[in-house]
Amino acid sequence: MTGLPYRLTTSIGSTATLGLIVLQADETIEQDFRQIFRSPDIALHVSRIPSGAELTPDTIAQMEVDLPTAASLFPAAAQFDAIGYACTSGTTLIGADRVAQLVADRVAAAMVTNPLTAAIAAFRALQVQRIGIVSPYVATVAGPVRDAFLSAGFVVSHTLSFGERIEARVARIDPASIRQAAHEIGRHRDVDAVFLSCTNLRTLGIIDNLEQTLGKPVVSSNQALAWHMAGAGRDRTGIKGPGMLFR
Repeated sequence: MTGLPYRLTTSIGSTATLGLIVLQADETIEQDFRQIFRSPDIALHVSRIPSGAELTPDTIAQMEVDLPTAASLFPAAAQFDAIGYACTSGTTLIGADRVAQLVADRVAAAMVTNPLTAAIAAFRALQVQRIGIVSPYVATVAGPVRDAFLSAGFVVSHTLSFGERIEARVARIDPASIRQAAHEIGRHRDVDAVFLSCTNLRTLGIIDNLEQTLGKPVVSSNQALAWHMAGAGRDRTGIKGPGMLFR
């Protein structure tokens, strides 16, 4: 066999290098991130974490055990601008600081974030105080998300949940049903903005229309996480997300 000389070049992520830890059952967030991060100069590396058939406090506790392994599977040579743990409820129950520590122990990144931290930052950037929450989950999972916003200093005026237990069904919830729930929450005068909680909900395509109808910001887990991670990059060219948050 004849050897052939070659040259090395720079990494793919000349604009930004991002990592995403996605639940095994999640079918939505990768598709959303591909729509938002459109530039070929943005590298997006994805690792998966076991999540169980149902999202419960017990399966979330197991994710805390599995998170370091999922983080360790990212390319060792990549220089990450940001890594996101893509689970709103998981972050709430594990704790944002604990999530960041577990990830940072296994992979170096300038930023480690999650949908809860991102949403809190988003609402502060939008200068809203009173929020309404739409969640797909049962009360034992949805309730702590509400409590996390209360602890962060927000007023949670109204909450609405689909009461779903089976994670695979969450990605099948019709966006029209989500839109209807957001209207029900957002129509209240004591709601300044609506939060669509859960990375597996198909919300990206309904945000702009909802904001036009309601006349107030609508923030989703995936949109907020992408916005937060985009801020860690070196160039926002080729990044296009919906809603007042990105505008």
